[in-house]
Amino acid sequence: MRYDLALVDLDGTLTDSAPGIIASIEHAYDALDIPRPSEEALARFVGPPIEESVVRHGVPHERVPELITAYRSAFTRGGMFDNSVYDGIVDALTDLRAAGLRLCVATSKPELFARQIVEHFGLDGFFEAVCGASMDGSRSTKADVVAHALETMAATEDGLPDADRIVMVGDREHDVLGARAHGIPTISVTWGYAPAGEIDEAAPLAVVETPDELVKVLLG
Repeated sequence: MRYDLALVDLDGTLTDSAPGIIASIEHAYDALDIPRPSEEALARFVGPPIEESVVRHGVPHERVPELITAYRSAFTRGGMFDNSVYDGIVDALTDLRAAGLRLCVATSKPELFARQIVEHFGLDGFFEAVCGASMDGSRSTKADVVAHALETMAATEDGLPDADRIVMVGDREHDVLGARAHGIPTISVTWGYAPAGEIDEAAPLAVVETPDELVKVLLG
């Protein structure tokens, strides 16, 4: 199947952002004097909306806004760029764009931060748009972000391709489920942060192990 538009996740798909995210989360738990989750649990924070993750790991609902503020403070002071682009990603994006595939970042990270990260690593030239969550939480789930990305791309000069020509690319189950809510299939990558069995259970359209393999699947 040859696709015309790929919505691409950021954390765990384009960049290895775990070091900065985890350090910022640890700072936030310490700032609120709440016991930190285990190292294994902290690794699972990368990718899904942070609001969902902290509630699952010991933060009372009424303290979530306070923790998010502490997290963002640490993240913007340096954690945001304690990050790196995965090997092979730039070459893959270059090949995809040369072949005419349109690309849009669709991430659960706040859009303000996502734009800065994409620009910092020089990836902005590959993407027509960078779409993410809102800072006020009104757009937070992956399904919300996918809807935002589709609306954004529909407003571009080339408009939105037919639904069967759109695909999501991501590393976690929420990428699969968020895209599926809009009838969009997902290609899952194995170099991200999904714990064992998560991708298989989510049942994406395909699973790839390298950026080169991703290019081949996307270009049919």
